[in-house]
Amino acid sequence: MVVSTAKRIDVLSSQLYVQSKSFDEIYDMAKNKAEMLSCIPAIMPVKGTDIYRISSHYGHRTDPFYKVTKFHGGIDFSGPVGTGIYATGDGVVSKVEKNKSGYGNNIIVDHGYGYKTLYAHLLDKKFLVKKGQKVVRGEKIALSGNSGKSTGPHLHYEVIVKGSHVNPI
Repeated sequence: MVVSTAKRIDVLSSQLYVQSKSFDEIYDMAKNKAEMLSCIPAIMPVKGTDIYRISSHYGHRTDPFYKVTKFHGGIDFSGPVGTGIYATGDGVVSKVEKNKSGYGNNIIVDHGYGYKTLYAHLLDKKFLVKKGQKVVRGEKIALSGNSGKSTGPHLHYEVIVKGSHVNPI
């Protein structure tokens, strides 16, 4: 009877160890999922009270400079120069660029999990973040401007997933 009980205890001990490892894995997965959810872009890059309107949506449109149909890989939020621009998810600033053409002054945030966001046509006098800096969702990172190839003050905002543009909405 003692031998039989000892064998049962060994079996139960082994099952308990396997079960414990399984719970540890589930806990780690849940913890990683929460981190992933905080990184995925999920809020507007401007406060609703600070924008006039969405001046251009994602997709094909008539290019305001060349007057031909071209693909627009983001959303344009028009508003006054100096409007606050906010990180849409946790991440690391991978690029801060001052440029007089194209996207103008722009910032790219790498959120991990294949997600990146681009914030373009920013005010040239004040970037609020530096390359390599960690940012959290809702943190002010820049001010809107009219830099680069732009017809007026606005934020051009893109979401890029695994190298492909997706509709930010």
